Amino acid sequence: MQYKDYYKILGVSRDASTDDIRKAYRKLAKQYHPDINKEAGAEEKYKEINEAYEVLKDKDKREKYDAFGTYQAGQDFTPPPGYQHVEFNGDLGGFSDFFQTLFGNSGAGGFGGFSDIFSGARQHPMKRDTEADLTLSLDDVIKGGTYTLTIGKRKLSVRLPKGITEGTQIKLPGKSEGGGDIYVNIHLEKDATFDVNDYDLTREVKVPVYNAVLGKDIHVETLDGSVTVKMPPGIQDGQKLRLRGKGMPKRDGTYGDMFVKIKVEIPRHLNSKQKELWEEIAKLG
Repeated sequence: MQYKDYYKILGVSRDASTDDIRKAYRKLAKQYHPDINKEAGAEEKYKEINEAYEVLKDKDKREKYDAFGTYQAGQDFTPPPGYQHVEFNGDLGGFSDFFQTLFGNSGAGGFGGFSDIFSGARQHPMKRDTEADLTLSLDDVIKGGTYTLTIGKRKLSVRLPKGITEGTQIKLPGKSEGGGDIYVNIHLEKDATFDVNDYDLTREVKVPVYNAVLGKDIHVETLDGSVTVKMPPGIQDGQKLRLRGKGMPKRDGTYGDMFVKIKVEIPRHLNSKQKELWEEIAKLG
């Protein structure tokens, strides 16, 4: 049986805080989520990331895992003397043999396996909280409402509250099998128009070079309609203009900001008159 280095899988140090582990998990879960990443091996990587998080987010599991010491990832692993592998029934959500051998039913909210070595006795089954991922479009997030989440053969309704964004976690009390809670991690699909950073939005707007030089008005589409924006004369390619309060809605009723990134368009083809005028401008410096 091969050893799994859960810290290496999440890209964190062995002394990482719970918050650091959670942040690393959310970043990787978004990167490898099957709904987003269609590359070969992404689904297996996603399962591996979830398994690592299942262990390291839980104080007891992490302590028990750490007690085995440090091995190299993929190295042959032999349980310590006196270890008794516990057979179990049921599905542990696609977890590896390594996980199942160490934790047995304890990994699924039951008892036995690795936990017996440290407790000296079987424990009563406990309610097990679980996590699920829900990928939404920007439009889904803005309009809110209720979304159907499928977990295995179960369909659950998730109400999307105001103020959710990438990384938001929604709690479904008592909805996990066994009576525990389900924590739904929200991920956002890449949007064709806006780049999303927390509650702020950025969109690119192309402007002709002469408008950038002179500082003309531009019309920009926001989430709630078109607005007129005044460009300062001589604005540079890549410069951003802030539209306060035109970003994503927050839980407190306020809004993030929207940034307009200017893309100055240089004319590719000039007629003789245009070329003459540009040459004249060049002479003037």
